[in-house]
Amino acid sequence: MSENDKAVEPTIRYVAESKLPMPMGTFTMVGFEEIATGKEHVALVYGDVTGEEPVLARIHSECLTGDALFSLRCDCGFQLQDALQRIATEGRGIILYLRQEGRGIGLLNKIKAYNLQDQGADTVEANEQLGFDADQREYSMCPQMLAHFGIKRLRLMTNNPRKVKSMQSYGIEVSEREAIQVGKNSHNENYLETKAGKLGHMMDKSEEK
Repeated sequence: MSENDKAVEPTIRYVAESKLPMPMGTFTMVGFEEIATGKEHVALVYGDVTGEEPVLARIHSECLTGDALFSLRCDCGFQLQDALQRIATEGRGIILYLRQEGRGIGLLNKIKAYNLQDQGADTVEANEQLGFDADQREYSMCPQMLAHFGIKRLRLMTNNPRKVKSMQSYGIEVSEREAIQVGKNSHNENYLETKAGKLGHMMDKSEEK
């Protein structure tokens, strides 16, 4: 029996689901809760994601400033909108929306990091000056959320190789990585360059929109 075949004690639980009409289509919003911490995560599902075919997917960490407040300092909100539209156009897919604000440091610390960036630090330096790792996110909840829908294979929309490796380490097959490069502007150009240079994000200049 492999490591991936061993029984794993659940760390999250399904709570509830409902329809969520959005401009690009009606998704099903499915809520999960971490048993130990009470932290809440959401899956946004479109169409029939059952079967053996890889599912178009994005693992998206919460970004209040980008997702809800239309910040131009990052590309998060643009990526979320693009992923939702691509899934709706395809007619089938899932977004795992994780409560990991500021690459895991939380909203108030993110504001502190932004203040340091205003003074000249890049996004990695700012986190480290506050005593955090450059990226504190973890993805152990994802395979359990995917298992709720019977999903084992993904076409993952991401520029971050760490997400691909994380899913593979949990036994989720990533059959394809699809780049998601949108929203570059004068306010986030240095931020995107830092993600590529220091965090290893795969940025293909020919694919920038």
